[in-house]
Amino acid sequence: MEGLASSRVRFDFHSLLNSSYTQNPSSRSNFHKLISFPSAPIDGRRTTNSCVRSRSMNQLKSGTLVGSSVVDPSSESILDELKSKEWEIGALKDELAATQGIRIRRRPPTNPPLHYVGPFEFHLQNEGITPRNILEEIVWNKDVEVTQMKEKHTIYSLKKALESVHPPRDFIGALKASYQRTGFPGLIAEVKKASPSRGVLREDFDPVEVAKAYEKGGAACLSVLTDSKYFQGSFENLEAIRNAGVQCPLLCKEFIVDAWQLYYARTKGADAVLLIAAVLPDLDIKYMIQICKMIGLTALVEVHDEIEMDRMLAIDGIELIGINNRNLETFKVDISNTKRLLEGERGEKIRQKDIIVVGESGLFTPADIAYVQEAGVKAILVGESIVKQKDPTQGIRQLFGKDISHP
Repeated sequence: MEGLASSRVRFDFHSLLNSSYTQNPSSRSNFHKLISFPSAPIDGRRTTNSCVRSRSMNQLKSGTLVGSSVVDPSSESILDELKSKEWEIGALKDELAATQGIRIRRRPPTNPPLHYVGPFEFHLQNEGITPRNILEEIVWNKDVEVTQMKEKHTIYSLKKALESVHPPRDFIGALKASYQRTGFPGLIAEVKKASPSRGVLREDFDPVEVAKAYEKGGAACLSVLTDSKYFQGSFENLEAIRNAGVQCPLLCKEFIVDAWQLYYARTKGADAVLLIAAVLPDLDIKYMIQICKMIGLTALVEVHDEIEMDRMLAIDGIELIGINNRNLETFKVDISNTKRLLEGERGEKIRQKDIIVVGESGLFTPADIAYVQEAGVKAILVGESIVKQKDPTQGIRQLFGKDISHP
């Protein structure tokens, strides 16, 4: 058993060492600092601790090296050993993700395990365990929620269920067809009852009726909120819309933190999913895009700033990038963010890679649509400004300043 435990941890550590977290020069350099220098500070996202290397390499070599820390077999149980390795590897992953500019911590910060023995000393700072912003709070909650859901629906059962789901609809194809037909950015209309910042948007909320009104009004695709705690959405809504005869491709608007969610969304009728660059490190984005292509999902990758845009443009296989105009720290909306991220070399690279850009947040008027379209946007994702209208179909006409419905 001890051999199995040790080999499992060692595999995790070496996977980390050889992953894309450490393949770029900057991350690789930081990683080696963590394991080579006597005083390398870490600002781990999971731990919010300052981590200081407290043992020299000679001291490391004199102990039992398993994963990334020294273990004294005579004083530490296998269970304690596993907990220590899991925690320490998580801290390393979070630190390396932070080097990519990722500000959202995937889980609340925790202290080391009670019996932690390793090459680092950890000194708790005063940052506490309060989420830094609403997105981080949602992600923390989602991590717990997904862990519980995975116990009810194994990955094996989901893969089995995929054998009987309907073929996916062409999400990108629908956006392109709409753009060619109307001359306006293809509309991804959002089926959303509420949001953390605005509260309930529509009291008489019937997801199927809203979806049908959007389709009637000329929406190319639909985005369906499935988070229940913060947006009062559900996967039942997604299934109901799919089973109601709505022909628009469906985006599962969920906060993805685990590849398991991709399989689950597909079994519930999703044609596309949202991947948020502020939450997911590059390695996760690359892996999840591969999974999406394998099971027939389109990935809409969302960015908020220049750092995230540059990261995503460096990843092959991305076909759809959404620019969210909402600042994650202040929650203020500025649609000039779209123009800023599409200027110069970035805009040229997007055109060369034939990536479709989706404008998100802050779009309420025909002038707003014209502004982001001139900046280079070929699609838009809009929820609040149309779902609040008594007649969502009419809301779409008001948004574009004309009727874009099918003749």
